[in-house]
Amino acid sequence: MKERLARLKAVRKLIKTYRIESQEILLGQLEKEGFLVTQATLSRDLKLLKVGKISDGHSGYVYSLPEDDERLEAERTYIHDFLRGYISIDWSGSLVVIKTYSGHSDSVALAVDNLGLDDVMGTISGRDNTVFVALREGVTGEDFMAHMKENIPEFEE
Repeated sequence: MKERLARLKAVRKLIKTYRIESQEILLGQLEKEGFLVTQATLSRDLKLLKVGKISDGHSGYVYSLPEDDERLEAERTYIHDFLRGYISIDWSGSLVVIKTYSGHSDSVALAVDNLGLDDVMGTISGRDNTVFVALREGVTGEDFMAHMKENIPEFEE
């Protein structure tokens, strides 16, 4: 976990400091900083950091970080959507099932995806009122619940 936090900090610094046009360039810069990561890991990091591409004003695009206020507002929106939509959470093995109010499964799944939990490999939103959450190998439902409580202080089981 410490390496991931250090890597995320390095990614932020590199994007703020240099003109980064592609993941390949960013991977090279990270390697110079001592981080050997795969393209898939970097992709997840960029998604977690909400990195986007903006026009450089000339002929290309460069990576850009969202402003902190925008990031915090988006995070509050996801938390609000989760709290408004979920009814209950249960789990078995590496599968978590979140029951939602009718019509809220998509917004609850999106919230879980965007909270940046390392425990979560991905979500599948059911047709109307169920979200399936696939956990990483070795992560338990109890671990997932503990991390949800860390990220959402208002969260109650």
